[in-house]
Amino acid sequence: MDPTEYERMYQAEQVHWWYLGMQAITRAMLDRYMQNGDMQILDAGCGTGGAMAACLPRYGQVTGCDSSTLALRYCQERAINQIAQASVTALPFPSGSFDLITCFDVLYERGVDSPAAALAEFKRILRPAGKLLLRLPAYDWLRGHHDQAVHTGRRFDARSLSNLLEISGLRLLHITYANTFLFPLAILKRLLERVFPPATGSSDLTLGAGLFNPLLTRILSAEAPIATSQGLPFGLSVVAIAQKDGFNEH
Repeated sequence: MDPTEYERMYQAEQVHWWYLGMQAITRAMLDRYMQNGDMQILDAGCGTGGAMAACLPRYGQVTGCDSSTLALRYCQERAINQIAQASVTALPFPSGSFDLITCFDVLYERGVDSPAAALAEFKRILRPAGKLLLRLPAYDWLRGHHDQAVHTGRRFDARSLSNLLEISGLRLLHITYANTFLFPLAILKRLLERVFPPATGSSDLTLGAGLFNPLLTRILSAEAPIATSQGLPFGLSVVAIAQKDGFNEH
């Protein structure tokens, strides 16, 4: 990821409609599947620590890891110090260490050589019946200028992610798309980018929503109960929760 993107993330994670809406969806998913407040949690590829600061602490004790020294420095700016520098494909934790692993928009990056290797590591360090919550950008045909800034290597759909989890030996509990209601606007934006390319160095996070930020937050947050129940049929992101073999699902 471009170093400037980490600064943009750090500034946006607590105020930007996309992050706030996705936090609502994350909380709804965890409330359904993870009701124990004493869990050991790993945020794998924690970035600048937005999820660790905003929504994960209510579910247990959170550890973060990221391969970027700069990202971890921003975590420390948030007074988050239970962190480690590591790749998601080589995690420095003993087997069976965590009840829950979250991994938000990480496995798509070019820096992750093998998503399958990352999932193998997640499975190794999960406890029996431990769960994994994944969020990834959807549809390779939706690549845009932002993908260059964040070094996208691959995008996923529900089928490819389900297959990847099955091959890894993790049992899929639920999969859904998210950011569905605003999907037509996203397609329009991508088409306009091809005609009017954005300025060099810009990304989606440089496009402030201004007065529309609260409205867009409400629109995305409104997807949470649907995404966690019957699921949404398409969207800008794909979200899955899977479980390691062990005791019965909660």
